This record gives sequence, structure tokens and C-alpha cells, in this order.
Amino acid sequence: MSTPPLASGPHGPGALRPLLHTVLDALQDGTRARGGPLPAGGPDKTAARLRDAVGDLLPENGDPDALRTLVSAVAEGSADPADPLCAAHLHCPPLAVATAADLAASALNPSLDSWDQAPAASALETLLTRTLARHAGLTDALVTTGGTESNQLALLLAREKHGAGLRLVHGANAHHSLPRAAWLLGLPDPVAVPAPAGTLDPAALDAALTHLPGPHLVAATAGTTDAGLIDPLPDIAAVCIAHAARLHIDAAYAGPLLFSPAHRPRLDGLDAAHTVTLDLHKLGWQPIAAGFLAVRDPTDLTPLHLDADYLNAPDDTAAGIPDLLGRSLRTSRRPDVLKIAATLKTLGRRGLAALVEQVLTHAQTLADLITAEPRLDLYDRPTLGTVLFRPAHAPDTTVAELRRRLITDGRAVLGRAHLDGRLWLKATLLNPHTRPADLALLLDHILERTEGPTPA
Repeated sequence: MSTPPLASGPHGPGALRPLLHTVLDALQDGTRARGGPLPAGGPDKTAARLRDAVGDLLPENGDPDALRTLVSAVAEGSADPADPLCAAHLHCPPLAVATAADLAASALNPSLDSWDQAPAASALETLLTRTLARHAGLTDALVTTGGTESNQLALLLAREKHGAGLRLVHGANAHHSLPRAAWLLGLPDPVAVPAPAGTLDPAALDAALTHLPGPHLVAATAGTTDAGLIDPLPDIAAVCIAHAARLHIDAAYAGPLLFSPAHRPRLDGLDAAHTVTLDLHKLGWQPIAAGFLAVRDPTDLTPLHLDADYLNAPDDTAAGIPDLLGRSLRTSRRPDVLKIAATLKTLGRRGLAALVEQVLTHAQTLADLITAEPRLDLYDRPTLGTVLFRPAHAPDTTVAELRRRLITDGRAVLGRAHLDGRLWLKATLLNPHTRPADLALLLDHILERTEGPTPA
């Protein structure tokens, strides 16, 4: 039996080239077989189709067609974020340039836990993190797996700065990862401040900080997961300054508005934060994972320093070999910066701004279509790319069942959100190629399943 070829080294590209053709053909076959944004039939039928297609995953003898079989089966059974009717979550269609760069990262396989495993990748990470941090008005940034890890890191750094008695104060609209991080880190029970209009109320925050023993870490949100709303950041920053509270802003969703001159002012106050969560596998069109935690004071990162002689021996560090262990809680890390850097440099600020502005315009278009349809209710004009709506006069049970029917049919993928005591359908628009006709079709599917087909 011959030894399988490797992806890197002088013969790597030659070994990969025919396999790439296989993968691309299988992706095309699987997408064609699916025929929509989601496999039809629901979880049981999707799992059965996959089992039937792949068979024994650990056979006695290898299968030379396994790559094509598996890629095709997974593609057929996937939710396709590039389909305009796949709009449930902050799950973006990745750009081709980013995906191609990610292939190179996988082939080269640098590990960012020591310089001798990732000489160029570690230098690129330094350049990219500082570039993004400066663009946000901060100083430095760490690469993370996404918003959840970034938020947890923000709480960890705050705890190390202010002690284990630090109390998290967040809006009722905050992401679940924040109170969960407080629990994981052994912090006191967090305090949720009212968000009556879907955003953190600065007056209620002021009252909470006045009566609550400190020290405090206030977490604000720029882009909520339910409605895509942005907290009043300048007002919250002013309250934090008045109470000497530390401020973290979770901008995992809205952070890329920084690229758009038209929308950047909506993030005024971001540079007042001590730490900021950013995430480019949402409104940044990157393959997962592509998260960051930006910091205002780079000395806040000091507690992450770790000595492991086989990775950052003191004499090596003294001799000028960079120490990478303090750049993450993880040890082995893939070079996610390569795909991000390739995207930023290929598109530039103007190209990225155009994508951001396109998807926000799509959300306004969908809101217009809903407003013009008397059989649908719009929750409110969208702030970002999230649009909440529901069939008029329908009970919540009907709304929930409608969403499940669309998913089971494989026709459309919508999310759900509870606001103002009612259940809403949630369309999260992240595809810059979406057309008004696609949005009209989405509403047609909803109305057809709510009231039946329109008579001829």
C-alpha cells in the first residue's frame, strides 16, 4: 500500500490539485441534489440520507471515492448560507477569496503556539490584529474563535485587573455568553439591567451602579442577536466613567460597521471601551472561525503570559524569538488571520463598506415589502441586517409551527425571537447577492403556508 500524499511540501500542490477538482464537483453535486437552502424532510430524514450515503466510516479497506462521497453527502445535507432564503442566523456565506486562503492555511498548517511552527503567520497575525484594533480606536487584539471566546476573555482580563469580587452588569439584551462566562470564571452573580426598548437603559444602569457594590464590569452590546440593535454607547460610556466602572462592548455583530463611513458613526463610543468583541464570521463573510478581542491597554494582556520551556524558553525569548503563548488561552491555533488578511487586502475598506451597506439596504427593502403587505406585521425598522416580522393576527403557536414547516420543507430558513411578549420570525440578511425578488419569494412562501395558495 502506497503512502498517502501530503498537502504541503514541494509535492503538496500537485497532490491537492486533482483532489480540489473532486471536492468542487462533489460540492456542485450535493448542492444540486439539495435543491434549496436546507435539506427537505427534517432531522430524521436528513440523518438517514447521510447514513445511507456514507456507509461504514471505518471500513477494513479504504475507499478511493470516500472524499467525493462524503463531501457530496454533507453538501446535500447542509444549510446553505449563500442561498438568499437561508436567513435564520448570523451565519454568513463566506467569500471565495477567504475560502481559498483558508485552504492555504490548512495546507501549510502553521500552529501559532510557537514561532518556529509559524514564522510568517505569527508576523501576519501581529500586523492584522494591530491594524484592526487601531481601526476600532484601540491598541491591540487577540484572535479568538468568535464572540463567545472573546467575551469570556474580556471577563477574565477584567477579573485579573480588578479581583475575583468583580461583578458583571449587563443589559437584559446581552448575549448569553456573558453571564455564562461569569459563572465559568467564578465571579459573583451578574446583574441584568432592563432593556425596555431592546437596548440597555443608561438611567437604569446608572441606578444599578449607584447601589451595587463594586468593582463593576459593564457589558454593552453593539448588535443584539434578537433584533440587531445597538446600545447607546456614548451614554453608557459616560455612566461608566462617572462610576469608575470598566466597560466591555460586545460588537460581534455590528463591529464591521467600522468599515463603512456612512455607518461608522453608529459605533461612536466604541473607543471608550476597555475591551471590544469583534467577529468577522458574521458581518465579515469569513469561514468560521474569525473572532477578535480588542483591548485599549495592552498591559491588560499580561495575565495571559505562560511559561512552557518547549515553546517559549526564556533564553530563546531573550535571544529575540517571539513568545506567542500569551496571545491566546489556546495552545495549538490555526492561522485564521490568513483568510481575514486576504479579504481585507483584496477588498480594501471601500469594498468591505460596499458589502456592509448592501446587506443593510437589503434589510430595509425587506422591511418595505413587509410594510406593504397587510397580512404581515413588521416589528420595527431594522437597525442592521435583522428584520423581525410575523403573520398578522396569528398566535405564537402558529408562528412557531410556520417556521418549522418552512425548515422541514427545505424552502426557507428563518430564525425566531421573543420581543414585547410575542414570537417573531427573524430574517438575518448577510448575503450581498440577495435580490428584491428573493425577498419577495421568501414572503410568498410564508403567506402560502399561513393562508394557503393564492387563488388564480
